[in-house]
Amino acid sequence: MSVVLIPQIKSRCKRLVSNGRGRLFKRKDGKYLIYLPKDLAEDSMFPFKDSDSVFVKVVFKLGDDRLVVEKWKEPPTE
Repeated sequence: MSVVLIPQIKSRCKRLVSNGRGRLFKRKDGKYLIYLPKDLAEDSMFPFKDSDSVFVKVVFKLGDDRLVVEKWKEPPTE
């Protein structure tokens, strides 16, 4: 009986990362930062693309344990 070894083919497709464990922490200067895992932020479907820094709108509802983070949209000027 002979055994044939088949080499594993590495997939070029990245695994979709739509959630991850981040962290909210307070800096010594009193500012708060939200850390996002690298795999999440670099996923092809991540909504904030091609930017090192982006203004965001953060919303929460009283009694809820969720934050909603959206791109900041300037109000239209008249």
